[in-house]
Amino acid sequence: MQQTGPRQPIGGASTWRGADLAQSTHWIHPLSASAIAEIDAAVAGVKGRPWETLTAEDFPLPEFGPELQRIAAELEDGCGVMKMTGLPVERYAEAELRALYYAIGTHLGTPVQQNGGRGLMRDIRDNSRNGGKRVDSAEGLPWHNDRADVVALLCVRQARNGGISRIVSATAIHDTMLARRPDLVETLYEDFERYSPGDEVGAVTGSYPLSVFGVQDGYFTSHYSRTYIEQAQSVPGVPPLTDRQREALDMLVEVAEELCFEMPLAPGDIQCLNNHIIYHGRTPFTDDAQAGEDRLLYRLWLSMPNSRPLPQSHAVLWGNVDAGGLRGGVQA
Repeated sequence: MQQTGPRQPIGGASTWRGADLAQSTHWIHPLSASAIAEIDAAVAGVKGRPWETLTAEDFPLPEFGPELQRIAAELEDGCGVMKMTGLPVERYAEAELRALYYAIGTHLGTPVQQNGGRGLMRDIRDNSRNGGKRVDSAEGLPWHNDRADVVALLCVRQARNGGISRIVSATAIHDTMLARRPDLVETLYEDFERYSPGDEVGAVTGSYPLSVFGVQDGYFTSHYSRTYIEQAQSVPGVPPLTDRQREALDMLVEVAEELCFEMPLAPGDIQCLNNHIIYHGRTPFTDDAQAGEDRLLYRLWLSMPNSRPLPQSHAVLWGNVDAGGLRGGVQA
């Protein structure tokens, strides 16, 4: 959608500050005893089936399924953040846990392939001894969002210390910056060259242009990764970042730190984030494997049937920019 006048605040339920989430519980969904009973019955019904072959029809959740649809609606039309709590992860064998988590994902949306050949479910843990990159280490992660409508994380085990999830509203960042420095907001609507790991749609030159902020048919979207923007600077032919671009990126991080919320994840918590309106990161962590305190989360990337339309220029990252279209990750 072409800009026809001064930028306007996004507003709405997604434009929250950390203090707002701290004072509310509407984004927390404790699993009821009946929901867990339904999950247990469905697990028994798919015993021995490969988890990646399951569908929502294979895993019936008569009452919990509609609850998941309400969660999906909150992710798209509400605050963009939901946390389910109380899944008794300790009672399930690994194969059962993966099966039930993946199947819950199919009730929310369509799981898609994750980047780097990670398949449909990625283990998030410290794998640095085996050459894992930053996400596969105990380091902290800076603000970013993933290439899927929704990212879902199931906490299986906590670290001994740290590993706290950090989230922030991209729409709140936008509106705060708009009030203080509208010129820098305009810069973030312009293209930044991003480093391409090789699986972006149509990106064949090592980098691709993409704005940090975008609006289509009244729907806001943002994709931010300072890491990929900085890495693109090493690609031949990519112009150096301007002082204005660096200032805009610096202010985005400054405001993110001001507005963010820290969300500890306990075993049995499932965190769901709308990547179009939420950035996330984490604090560093320390494991103690002998004590059973080695951080492990299962990650799903979900394409959502109720997702928003995206600007055509974002097709290089997402492929399908139509509302509700299958997109994100590398589609299976």
